[in-house]
Amino acid sequence: MSRSKPYATRAARGLTLPTLVAASSILSIATIALPAAARAQDNRPVVVVFAFTNSSIGAGAADYAGVQTGIQDLLITDLAANNRIRLVDRERVSQVLQEQKMVKDQQIDPQTAVRLGRIMGAQYAITGGFMAAGNGQAVLNAYTIDMETTQIGNPQKIQGSTSDVMGLIGQLSSKLASTLNLAPKSGAGRRTGDDGVKNAPAQSGAPAESNVEQFAKPVSEKAMKVKLDPATLKVYSSALDEADKKNRAKATDLFKQVLAKYPDFEQAQRELDRISH
Repeated sequence: MSRSKPYATRAARGLTLPTLVAASSILSIATIALPAAARAQDNRPVVVVFAFTNSSIGAGAADYAGVQTGIQDLLITDLAANNRIRLVDRERVSQVLQEQKMVKDQQIDPQTAVRLGRIMGAQYAITGGFMAAGNGQAVLNAYTIDMETTQIGNPQKIQGSTSDVMGLIGQLSSKLASTLNLAPKSGAGRRTGDDGVKNAPAQSGAPAESNVEQFAKPVSEKAMKVKLDPATLKVYSSALDEADKKNRAKATDLFKQVLAKYPDFEQAQRELDRISH
């Protein structure tokens, strides 16, 4: 014990002030860099979900007009719990749609989906359609698109009652989560597509910060159990649309209507908090 102290003292004396400062700086830089390095190693595929086409027909079809955004948002929320993929946040999707002005009435064909997906640094896209028939039945279908090969895969079709649209979304989410086998794509840099828009090809690892700034975050189990009725789903969808258009007052009123009926609906509270800041 008596010999270790002089040794420690000599070792400490051998470290000059500049050396200690330099060591401290290196340690600080390394500590700051660790999260970025960890993110760079995250090679889970990036997936973007586009709004679903509404093709409802027959009596009551108007009741489902405008539910596309709501279905998109709820599907993103459900899939965000899947730790094998990263979901582009819906707000980011809306931002790109507005910037590119490539879509009217949210009608997105596979070719447009590929172009927009690449801009967002996504490797795969999920899109599909919703149809409520006049007989009280509804169909929700979806498929994936590979941003690199443009190949369509993972077709899914869910049928059920128009009174349980949330249930249909939940079933579709479960099927997609269990069948998706999406591998990260290799590639680097950016390239210009046929339309002249600079697109981000699918990449392995985390996408560039300029391509995807936001990923969807999972909600609590309690919020996941909330099942909106069709009428409230339409209100929620309209609230999202108004928020995207920067109509904060209208969006705020609609989100509050949803929360008044479903106070545990975390997604509406998140959106309300977002537009309030």
